[in-house]
Amino acid sequence: METKLSLCSNIWKYKEADERMVELEAQRYDLPLVVAKLLVLRGIMPEDVPVFLDPKLQNLMPDPDALKDMSKAAERLADAVVSKEKVGIIGDYDVDGATSSALLGLFLEHFGLETVTHIPERDEGYGPSELAFNEFRAKGIKFVVTTDCGTAAFDILGEATKQGFDVIVLDHHEAEVKLPDVYALVNPKRLDETNEYPSLKYMSAVGVVFMTLVATNRVLRQRGVYDKYPAPDLMKWLDLVALGTVCDVVPLLGLNRAFVRQGLRVMSKLGNLGLRSLIEKAGITNAPTSYNLGFALGPRINACGRVGEAWLGNSLLKSNNQTEAQKLAEKMNEFNAERKDIENYVLLQAIEQLEGKPQEYPMAFVYGDDWHQGVIGIVAGKLKEKYNVPAFVMSIEADEVKGSARSVNGIDLGALIIAAKEKGLLTQGGGHVMAAGFSLEQEKIEDFKKFVGEEVAKQLENGQIEPVLEIDAVLDVGGANQDLAEKLSMLEPFGAGNEEPLLVLKNVKVTFSSVIGSGHIKCVLKSDNGASIKAIAFRATDTELGMRLLSAKDGRFDIAGNLKIDNWQNRNMVQFIIKDAMELK
Repeated sequence: METKLSLCSNIWKYKEADERMVELEAQRYDLPLVVAKLLVLRGIMPEDVPVFLDPKLQNLMPDPDALKDMSKAAERLADAVVSKEKVGIIGDYDVDGATSSALLGLFLEHFGLETVTHIPERDEGYGPSELAFNEFRAKGIKFVVTTDCGTAAFDILGEATKQGFDVIVLDHHEAEVKLPDVYALVNPKRLDETNEYPSLKYMSAVGVVFMTLVATNRVLRQRGVYDKYPAPDLMKWLDLVALGTVCDVVPLLGLNRAFVRQGLRVMSKLGNLGLRSLIEKAGITNAPTSYNLGFALGPRINACGRVGEAWLGNSLLKSNNQTEAQKLAEKMNEFNAERKDIENYVLLQAIEQLEGKPQEYPMAFVYGDDWHQGVIGIVAGKLKEKYNVPAFVMSIEADEVKGSARSVNGIDLGALIIAAKEKGLLTQGGGHVMAAGFSLEQEKIEDFKKFVGEEVAKQLENGQIEPVLEIDAVLDVGGANQDLAEKLSMLEPFGAGNEEPLLVLKNVKVTFSSVIGSGHIKCVLKSDNGASIKAIAFRATDTELGMRLLSAKDGRFDIAGNLKIDNWQNRNMVQFIIKDAMELK
């Protein structure tokens, strides 16, 4: 029997939950059945519902010293504070790198310490470098902290230690059995961690830095520093933690969920001048959401490291001058526009390489010698979304090939890249389950393709991936009201690991539709009982979905999407965001 495809060429799969558990959670906490089902689908047991719906750091953060080397790192940072030592900070050129390095800098500068932050440009390469340590040495700095990098920097950090530097690594990238020779290395993904708190492995680097500052704060208090010096308010910096956590696409579960929920509240107060300026440039007028962080603020900061000047993100987030912050935010806007143009060029070339040719392996594997390495990660993400397969995108540079990869469920990219590196196929590489970066020699491209292609095919059942859209629950149009939308918002923040609920309105007619804005389609959906709801499909006019919505006067559909409160012009109205549709015959 042929499987029916939706208008977006997806197979719909309806999730099932234990009905008794759904009833239990709905009755115990006075929740709509739909919300209770969503909690059960997320594996939230009845006793854990209150913590999930109201995540707090005090309930979800363990003692920071649970992590290896944490007490050693905290004591050394406290020593630096007490002795007013100069500190060198090395960050990454993405959002997690900008937020984690800015957070550490703000904490140290609160005590009057001088800090020097080195954010490498892309052509310098990821992580600690000889250039950074030469800069620190010239400025008389002997204590260095790396944020969002360093776990795999064996040679450069080993040499720095030999030269008398004290180096602390605060990172979250995949680790090997071997660790660099440094003063302390705090990384929840160390292979010798106890796994007593498994959710810590999901933290972004900025989360690791925040926990380190909590530990350092405790040491400083125990030493009596705050008897004569005001203690910093760590909570006011949770906006940075939220931003880095969302933009690094780590699961928004457990402690991460508390970081983002409470960080968004802090961000809504606009206390950080740099973030305030960036929010204004992005045209965000309501309280920021996790969506705004991931798709409006994050890309602007990332654009600096991709096509602009990598240090801008860190400088913006630390700025205490409104004029400076506005200028930096404007620069980021300009770089983001430039990034979009470059990205579109590379994406079109990548699609040309893939389409019309049989692919040997279930993946997108492309490269070009005039592709800007700053956008290959975004292009990899778009290819993954377009073809629903793991994507590897490479830019051939004069000295080596730089690559970026994005994955689908079932393929652990971080482990795959480490395995390729151990086989001698890569010169550098690392990352997470869903995203990774790597470098290799040009003559190794085909060998690398064969290795990852065979591994991907082996790990995927039947060597192929079906384009499946997983539906959380079914609603009647009449039940898709403002009260339910507000109850669904209790599950926020949405993101990786806690996706926004995908709902289906069954057997509806499209009674009105028209094109608005830049290719969006607004419409009215109506059920047989007379209930109706306003809906919109974004950027859909040139798609099969859009064409059917515009010509669907006599048709009937199941419509998949998200139920939201529309706050436009301060009018709270319910709206359905259309993601897909199944035409009923």
